[in-house]
Amino acid sequence: MPACRMIHEMIRVYDLDRSLKFYDDALGMKEVRRKDKPEGKFTLVYLSDGQSDFELELTYNYDPAQPYDLGTGYGHIAVEVDNLEAAHAEHQAKGYKVGPLKGLGATKDYYFLTDPDGYQIEVMRKK
Repeated sequence: MPACRMIHEMIRVYDLDRSLKFYDDALGMKEVRRKDKPEGKFTLVYLSDGQSDFELELTYNYDPAQPYDLGTGYGHIAVEVDNLEAAHAEHQAKGYKVGPLKGLGATKDYYFLTDPDGYQIEVMRKK
């Protein structure tokens, strides 16, 4: 079996501009490339954290009739931050949908942030 390397996660977004603003403002993720496919009526935008090779692909289908139903199969993506409490406070101050600080043990090591389309992002304390 050949070794594989994770390269991107794709999510569908209802409002591309709103999503680009969220991922830049909330997580510092920047657009690194874009593929416009008017013949297929979609645009792909790849975002990077500038620190790893992994990218988040935002797929925007032109003129969706309604926001996407995420169903019960989607879990979450995860990011890590140096100062969990500061990131939590900043996300709250900006008015984002932010869950409480949580932990699997005695310490609080993560919280969930929700993007404009309802996708969950686990924000974790950098180890």
